[in-house]
Amino acid sequence: MSLPGKRVPYSPLPEVDDPESTDDLRQWLRMADKLGQLRVIEGVDVEESAGRISEMLHHTEDAPAVLFDDIPGYPKGWRVLVNTLGTRPRLAATLGLPSDTSTFGVVDAWERLLNEARPQPVRMVESGPILENVMRGDDVDLLKFPTPLWHPEDGGRYIGTGCGILTRDPDSGWVNMGAYRVMVHDRNRTGLYISPGKHGRIHRDKYFAKGEPMPVVVLAGLSPLQFVASGLEIPNGVSELEWVGGLLGHGIRCVEGEFTGLPIPADAEIAIEGFLHHDVTELEGPFGEWTGYYASASRHEPVLEVKAVYHRNDPIILGCPPEKPPYEAQRFQQYLRSGNLRRELRAAGVPDVVNAWTHSVGGCRLFNVVSIKQRYAGHARQAGLIATQCRQGAYLGRIVVVVDDDVDITDLHEVIWAVCTRADPVRDMDIIRGALSGPLDPAIHPDEKGTNSRLIIDATRPWAWRDQFPPAIGPSLEVKLQTRETWSWIMD
Repeated sequence: MSLPGKRVPYSPLPEVDDPESTDDLRQWLRMADKLGQLRVIEGVDVEESAGRISEMLHHTEDAPAVLFDDIPGYPKGWRVLVNTLGTRPRLAATLGLPSDTSTFGVVDAWERLLNEARPQPVRMVESGPILENVMRGDDVDLLKFPTPLWHPEDGGRYIGTGCGILTRDPDSGWVNMGAYRVMVHDRNRTGLYISPGKHGRIHRDKYFAKGEPMPVVVLAGLSPLQFVASGLEIPNGVSELEWVGGLLGHGIRCVEGEFTGLPIPADAEIAIEGFLHHDVTELEGPFGEWTGYYASASRHEPVLEVKAVYHRNDPIILGCPPEKPPYEAQRFQQYLRSGNLRRELRAAGVPDVVNAWTHSVGGCRLFNVVSIKQRYAGHARQAGLIATQCRQGAYLGRIVVVVDDDVDITDLHEVIWAVCTRADPVRDMDIIRGALSGPLDPAIHPDEKGTNSRLIIDATRPWAWRDQFPPAIGPSLEVKLQTRETWSWIMD
């Protein structure tokens, strides 16, 4: 039976006088509390209510971050944090921007960071808060943590949702950190599902081809900035930990994993170290995924044999369970993946790309919009084709719409208005086949998953007779945005 739960004030642990500890979940909590965007709820069970509350938060505009404490059946202080980056102010502050940064101010800043940040090597240290508690061998017990059952039909509890999975390329030694789901099987074993094409999966396949286990560290409690890096398309060959160090201006302090040698952030909350075996599998899933479906069902996946668990005193699980769009990850990914897409289109040589937007309604992958200032015949098709196949757009895409620069691409009403009034189906819609998809694509038959098709819609004014196209009603996009900024107080 669920407890009703009660709201209490946030009571942070005493701050540690450590100027080098700048990428820390607990410092982030203090920041969110100062912004008035953190709520602490006591007495919520993780079997049923934590998942329900998370779903409610994800589907409520401007919902706060919520820290579950005093969880029934677990020690007080062993906590779960959800909805960290569900609003633009919290995302902006996490990236080091003013909390009132505008929509495209965040996109512009992210693109600038991608272009200008210089990765900083991690700094190996002998100790850190992550070593306050260490379980090894027979002492390992993952069941001690208040891991939620996020969705009623999930095959088990997933400790890895808002996580970072550290793997090392066996050939180059490059350390990658990706966000992949981690299901608790029992006290010392987990599942680890990685979709085809992801860097962690490529590393896994290399180890398994040699008949070797893959060393892994699961960061089940990490800073929101590190989680952002783990879930986004950081440039190839760059370690996400080193990239975050570049944003911070100094290398992240790490301790060396006792069994894998992988770098473990010294200020992380929870780290699970072990080896993924190619010849030991167990049924994993089902798990409600970012498309809003149990699209990959259950299957036998390699088992992670846990050698050690490290955690801070009063550890915090960072949760980001997928929901029907939009959910938390999509609320922040819509800014960051939009910056990625715009950057890659420009890098491919497409001129006058004004903006790009990866709509959360499509999971920030399935429905993407690009605005251009048309310069020549075929310009819109060029932008649309590249948007389907560049790194950001290639995986599990579905629809790309290209519009003129007078359309507010963040507004679905305006985008569909442009499709309905500027695109003729015979003339302006193209389909390409055999594009990269994956097991999570719900529209593909279970026996045929792997590739899909893409629809490209040219919703720009027809180039050949653009001067004869009727003028649109209403103010320009610039005037519209200025009006909203100046007169938004009327809505209060």
